[in-house]
Amino acid sequence: MTLHPESAARFDWSAMGVFVFFFALVTVLGFVAARWRRGDLAQLSEWGLGGRRFGSFVTWFLLGGDLYTAYTLIAVPALVYAVGAYGFFAMPYAIIAYPIVFMTMPRLWNACKKHGWITSADFVEGRYGSRGLALAVAVTGVVATMPYIALQLVGLEVVFEAMGFGALGIGKETPLLIAFVILALYTYSSGLRAPAMIAFVKDAMLYITVIAAVVVIPIKLGGYGHIFHAAQQAFAAKGGATGIVLKPDQYWPFATLALGSAFALFLYPHATTATLSASGPQTIRRNAVWLPAYSIVLILVSLLGYMALAAHIHVKDSSMAVPALINASFPPWFAGFCFAAIALGALVPAAIMSIGAANLFTRNIWKPYINEKLTDKQESRIAKNVSLLVKFGALLAVLYLPTKFAIDLQLLGGIWMLQIFPTVICGLFTRWLCASALLAGWIAGMAMGSALAFHQGLKPVYALMIGGQHYGIYIGLLALAANFVVTIVATPIVAAIRREAPRDCTQKVDFEDALPD
Repeated sequence: MTLHPESAARFDWSAMGVFVFFFALVTVLGFVAARWRRGDLAQLSEWGLGGRRFGSFVTWFLLGGDLYTAYTLIAVPALVYAVGAYGFFAMPYAIIAYPIVFMTMPRLWNACKKHGWITSADFVEGRYGSRGLALAVAVTGVVATMPYIALQLVGLEVVFEAMGFGALGIGKETPLLIAFVILALYTYSSGLRAPAMIAFVKDAMLYITVIAAVVVIPIKLGGYGHIFHAAQQAFAAKGGATGIVLKPDQYWPFATLALGSAFALFLYPHATTATLSASGPQTIRRNAVWLPAYSIVLILVSLLGYMALAAHIHVKDSSMAVPALINASFPPWFAGFCFAAIALGALVPAAIMSIGAANLFTRNIWKPYINEKLTDKQESRIAKNVSLLVKFGALLAVLYLPTKFAIDLQLLGGIWMLQIFPTVICGLFTRWLCASALLAGWIAGMAMGSALAFHQGLKPVYALMIGGQHYGIYIGLLALAANFVVTIVATPIVAAIRREAPRDCTQKVDFEDALPD
């Protein structure tokens, strides 16, 4: 099976009909969600956290819809298509992340629930008594989330291009704008309940798409043995650091990138928001146990990169590899179904990301620095408006800036998010680190990480010389190491010169599960 570039994007009315049907379905669900598990949406805890009432089943779908995005479905196999085994780093990091979640997030949920906190920055301010440190956490989260939302819209762009909207003469901007407006309206109306309800449909469609792809496409291509052989031949012809197995000089970059990404994953506002919306710490623990099932899907999705090579898919942009493979492998109506699944994989996380960023901005930037006397109703209204502005900013970035700009900023975002690890995660277990030292460590980590990334041309790996050997290390981990060194060294110094310990609103019991009634 061979696909030429000009046949990769074809317009078909049956594909469009299926796509529009499912898009309309989730739009209705998005607005209906306002009445689901009804609460007062004038309260930020209801609009932005769903009232903290989502059980294990809902949370599983919500977190799955939150973490496994359209860009994941497109970018991970695209990387495998381009370089081979190195693109599989997303698998181990997704698995490593869940034991971290099991140990840390229930403690965060307990403390936030008992004090009415909505964001990780709320926890930081309560734990350390420092507005400045909370502001650093909030700004980091908002800035790192913006390009992440933009990348979801990039995923939508790829879908619209693959569906052949250009053949209608309307371009991909018009459907992108329509999708944005719909997303913005039902998020504003229903808050976190909208993506939670839509996640059921999105995940079901995703599973159908992936199962069909890993069964049907290999049959057409002559089996997995032929797929791996063809992929290896393609990489051999391409040369360089490509192949279906890692090269020795890729071991350290692969391992450190996976580890650093695992540390950062649940620090992102959208992951924290989805976690804090759970009904209790046991719900979080159950999901930490069962969510690795999504990693199986991620492995299968990644294999689509090899399948595209075996199918002789030729595209100028590797992001088009999976959509082109879908067009070549399935009848138009089912291709429309697959594209609808990928589109929903953009809308669900984009909604949660905008809500997470809005919660941070409202609670930890606007309220403490602009208007401390916000009523609950005003707080909720500002968060709703900010969620619109965040999505609008991401849309402008996609429409008027090169796609590479959003990708580069998202890579920087992962490095930046790691720098709040000492403040948030260590703060769940110890109060020894002080706010001023943590802020100094944050500044050091942000400066070093950004400088190294720009020095590397915004590549995420830096070649470190150790014992005469070069080791490629993820820049985020190098910056985090500098962050920890500065924080640990500065803590006793600050403690020696400080006259009065800052206020800590938490007690040991706050991090423990409440006893059942």
